[in-house]
Amino acid sequence: MIKVLLVDDHQLVRAGIRRILDDAEDIEVCGEAGSGEEALKQVKQTRPEVVLMDVNMPGIGGLEATRKLLRLDESLKIIALTVHVDEPYPSRLLEAGALGYLTKGCDEQEILNAIRAVHVGQRYIGADIARQMALSGLSGKTKNPFDKLSQREIQVMMMITQGQKVQEISDILCLSPKTVSTYRYRLYEKLGVSNDVELTHLAIRHHMIDNLQ
Repeated sequence: MIKVLLVDDHQLVRAGIRRILDDAEDIEVCGEAGSGEEALKQVKQTRPEVVLMDVNMPGIGGLEATRKLLRLDESLKIIALTVHVDEPYPSRLLEAGALGYLTKGCDEQEILNAIRAVHVGQRYIGADIARQMALSGLSGKTKNPFDKLSQREIQVMMMITQGQKVQEISDILCLSPKTVSTYRYRLYEKLGVSNDVELTHLAIRHHMIDNLQ
């Protein structure tokens, strides 16, 4: 039996995925989490083998949660499940140690296939994502300005566009407010924006965040 932890900040999404997994005889949902921070606690308590991880969540987010979970237990098999198809998300998650990457538009069978594949150590990337990554590589050009950001800068950017204040980001990431502010202005400089509103609009335009947030 493959023990799976579901991590998504939308309860309805978790309920839908649980319904799919409950019908599989070889898969057991051992726990659920609504944030990266909660996922860290759940992994210690429930000892899953596979984690289905949403990328865009409040708090530390899926990218940083993936890195922290693998530092906690390097045997974990993590599948990113997200609305984001475009780079740099797939590459960043795979670099962080995720074995799988699926979009939330995939069908039920693909979720099951991905869980079974990563459980035995195989990488599983959805066809739509693999095609996008291949096209990005063939172009030879960096078309997405967010490609130039470090993982930490991506993380801070996501939290800013979610409306979190400097002190909140500071508390969550265990950084000083001054350091967070430095990251913010470095983001402005690298991306050619002058405020949080422009940063958010740019992130929406390049599909880094949903425009319904």
